[in-house]
Amino acid sequence: MNAFRAVEDRMPTRLAGPDAPLAVVIGSGFGGLAAAIRLSVRGWRVRVLEKLDAPGGRAYMHKQEGFSFDAGPTIITAPFLLEELWALCGRKMDDDIDLRRMDPFYRIRFNDGTHFDYSDDEASMMAQVAAISPGDVPGMRRLMVAAERCKVLGFEGMGDKAFESFGDLLRAIPSFMRMQAWRSIHSLVAQHLKHPKLRLVMSFHPLLIGGNPFSVTCAYALIHALERNWGVHSAMGGTGAIVDGLVGLLRERGVRIDCNTPVTRIRVEGGRARGVELASGEYLPADIVVSNGDSAWTYRHLIEPQHRRHWTDRRIDKGRYSMGLFVWYFGTRGQYPDVPHHMMVMGPRYKELLTDIFKRKKLAKDFSLYLHRPTATDPSLAPPGCDTFYALSPVPHLDSGTDWSEQAETYRQAICEALEATVLPGLSQRIVTSRIATPQDFQDRLWSYKGAGFGLEPLLLQSAWFRPHNRSEDVEGLYMVGASTHPGAGVPGVLMSAKALESVLPEVSAYAR
Repeated sequence: MNAFRAVEDRMPTRLAGPDAPLAVVIGSGFGGLAAAIRLSVRGWRVRVLEKLDAPGGRAYMHKQEGFSFDAGPTIITAPFLLEELWALCGRKMDDDIDLRRMDPFYRIRFNDGTHFDYSDDEASMMAQVAAISPGDVPGMRRLMVAAERCKVLGFEGMGDKAFESFGDLLRAIPSFMRMQAWRSIHSLVAQHLKHPKLRLVMSFHPLLIGGNPFSVTCAYALIHALERNWGVHSAMGGTGAIVDGLVGLLRERGVRIDCNTPVTRIRVEGGRARGVELASGEYLPADIVVSNGDSAWTYRHLIEPQHRRHWTDRRIDKGRYSMGLFVWYFGTRGQYPDVPHHMMVMGPRYKELLTDIFKRKKLAKDFSLYLHRPTATDPSLAPPGCDTFYALSPVPHLDSGTDWSEQAETYRQAICEALEATVLPGLSQRIVTSRIATPQDFQDRLWSYKGAGFGLEPLLLQSAWFRPHNRSEDVEGLYMVGASTHPGAGVPGVLMSAKALESVLPEVSAYAR
């Protein structure tokens, strides 16, 4: 058995007593909840502080007019990382969470109306490749070998290891070399596949974690191997059901979760985090602080400049950040049974559109969409006979200067018209309920720096040791988990950040009273 996949053989500890050291966790996204569980099992008292009115962070669930909308992450890969958390608490995830394997994983619809159903069915995949470009079949096989190498070297070899020193980076260089990590993922795909449609199918995945396929390191080809090995899943009840399950584990362990409790400052004294100050004016002392918030926002807005020798304002500003996200959530009267659970609705441009988004910071008139229809799997997420959707469009982050208060409705209407003309006929007449989120909302509601959806873009020189560390470089007793620290975005990434955190935590005994 793969040692990385094996669930940790650890009996759950007894609940922490009142004299145990206190860890305050800022934010209750997947990373924060996973960190809270691991801290609790190691004997820490834990208190989770959440800015929003319910747990989840980016995995928050909106409910309106009988429809349930997953706010953000909807694609679950490497489910064993979730199973570990239940096992640490002496429980089985299957008792609380019903994960369903997707088939296909995604449908990629090209602008000419044809499509490719992406799955782990090798015969089906190769037949579709052959139908588009017979000469690319051998190249597809070679690409899958390269993806498996990246999984072994990148995901299994580095994902849950905190990169703290330059020596850690030096030890990883041979693996980076074997993955040819200096190349972009599109470059790797283009080496093996010639047809433009197939290059698109096999290179779009970094967009799901905030990266431009033409810039992001090809190490992220590991996503293909993750999906082929462990599938793509969705949770019955939506991703919010997983959040509820994790919250349930924490409540059983006596962990307090306070919602509507924004942290406005991490108090630092003598170079060490001593606790947090809340918007209410209350000061909560703590032995350590773990931020599941956006790392750039945490350093820039929660820690005073005199305590930041590494993550200075200038360094934060110079970072290259992921794109922003425009998300339209809507419910329809009637259903669209021909639309699968996950669909990529591609526009007329690929590289040029990504250049507009990531480099020119220009809001283009055209777009490509991720269309999420969870009622294809779970009809309970909408009233009887109805469908729940969201359409997600990558857009520039707030450096574009876009005034979303002026542009949002026009942009939503353009998406509606495009979907109505392609995969959702009659849409405009069938909308029952609607809401939107823009990069401005990501900044204002989620405290995401520049309104970027995933923190720093996962470029080679913004990954591993170059990414904000799981143990702060600036402040003793401060730790980071979530999409914007190591190893990065995506549900597996944020869950592994909690494992990386655990590897650098001090022992509880060091704080014995």
